[in-house]
Amino acid sequence: WGSTLVLGVWLASSAVTSRAEEGIPDICLEPAFPKLAFDRPLWLTHVQDGSGRLVVLEQPGKAWIFENRPETADRKLYLDLSEKTVPYIEMGLLGMAFHPKFSENGRIFVYYSERPEGAGRHISEHDSILARFSVDRTDRDRADPDSESVLMRIPEPYANHNGGCVLFGPDGFLYLGPGDGGGAGDPNGNGQKRKTLLGKILRIDVDRVPEGKTYGIPKDNPFVGAADGTREEIWALGMRNPWRFSFDRETGDLWAGDVGQYKMEEIDRIEKGKNYGWNAHEGSLVFDPIRAQRADPASFTPPVAEYGAHLGKSVTGGYVYRGKKHSGLVGVYFYADYVSGRVWGLRWDGAKVVAQRELLDTDLRISSFGEDAAGELYLTAFGNGREPGRIYRIVQK
Repeated sequence: WGSTLVLGVWLASSAVTSRAEEGIPDICLEPAFPKLAFDRPLWLTHVQDGSGRLVVLEQPGKAWIFENRPETADRKLYLDLSEKTVPYIEMGLLGMAFHPKFSENGRIFVYYSERPEGAGRHISEHDSILARFSVDRTDRDRADPDSESVLMRIPEPYANHNGGCVLFGPDGFLYLGPGDGGGAGDPNGNGQKRKTLLGKILRIDVDRVPEGKTYGIPKDNPFVGAADGTREEIWALGMRNPWRFSFDRETGDLWAGDVGQYKMEEIDRIEKGKNYGWNAHEGSLVFDPIRAQRADPASFTPPVAEYGAHLGKSVTGGYVYRGKKHSGLVGVYFYADYVSGRVWGLRWDGAKVVAQRELLDTDLRISSFGEDAAGELYLTAFGNGREPGRIYRIVQK
């Protein structure tokens, strides 16, 4: 974390703005479903049943299902949690994952901010909920709201940094990315505390569940058997607010965008047991000198890419493109910034970033990326006051 990474910061910033001979083609964004509009859409995923249907989540609590056709004008309400959640700051209906064997078991996993109840409770005093739902037995276009089973409840000290991405990995386990609990600078130090679920990437088993539990712990999780109170659910730590992560369909690599504090937004390649530095470091920069000095520099894993606040202030992690329509984009990892509307792409050779460039400078508030069953990529964008939220398709020029 010394001079080598100071140079790395310069290289990352330089590469992001460079457009010279980098092997990443130009792209454009096309309205994917011009006849559909959404209220603060922040997640797009596909149903794991071979139908190709898509589901879009809205922050206020509704999930909509529709056919993956550009001309589609019809959508159906798939799940409505608007009475249970609250879309305040970074709270709301934040994530959804279909079980890999959804066509057999009909299970859906949802992450949302529970609306606080009780006199005197501030709206930010809430719990983040991971829950399981089942598809309606009589209507495959609807999740049964009465089937909810709460698997995990995480008390949140503040309204922001809720994370919320939930995905199944190629290993069949469920991965979840809670933020550090919020508050400027991680005042509770949750990113480095191993006795809390906050500020981590978690990995759990929802299929092999011990009696009396709501989920299991995979035997090869890095902290299984720790005797000091370390949470065995932890797969990686040192995260501030992992806003969207994804698995590369071909390599299985786990990529995450982690939102910075003041100076640096980062892209991390998440590996078993690694510590990504927050809040001793913000990206490759020292954030808390005392924490940084106390720790072994080798204990922290630096980001694979980052950019400064002059280019954006809230990273949105994306996907590695593995679709069939745009051969020049295969292997490119796309990410964006919610505040500036910029979109970047990078190539990773298994050991290092070998190409990186800024691809677009838009006026969109890019809240998430999404992938359909064929591996084509989309992004979701909030409205700007004049226009509602929309879904866009990434297209090679």
